[in-house]
Amino acid sequence: MGEALLRLPATVQLANASALWREWETKLRAEAACVSAQAGREVRLNAAELQTFDSSALSLLLSCARLCRQHGLALQVHDAPAGLRDLARLYGVEDLLWAPALLA
Repeated sequence: MGEALLRLPATVQLANASALWREWETKLRAEAACVSAQAGREVRLNAAELQTFDSSALSLLLSCARLCRQHGLALQVHDAPAGLRDLARLYGVEDLLWAPALLA
C-alpha cells in the first residue's frame, strides 16, 4: 500500500484520542484485511501533520499497532515529529512503534 490510509491530525491529546480511536478502529480493521488480501505486510500511518500531542498519541499509536499485529501485520508510522519519538523513547515504547533499522 503506497498511500497511508490514516493520518494523524495536528493535535492528539487526551481530549480527542478516544474519539480518534473509535473513528479509526473500523477503518484500520478494513485496511488490515485489504493489506492481508493483497499479501502485504504493513499498514502505513502518516504523522506529518502532528504538532500538538501528549502521551495519548502514543496510546493511540500502540492501539493501532496492536490491532495490526492481531492481523499479522506491522504498523509503519511515517514522518513522525522528533518530539513524538522522544516521548516514545522516554516511555520505553520506541521500538514498538519504529523498528530500530528505521530510526534515523
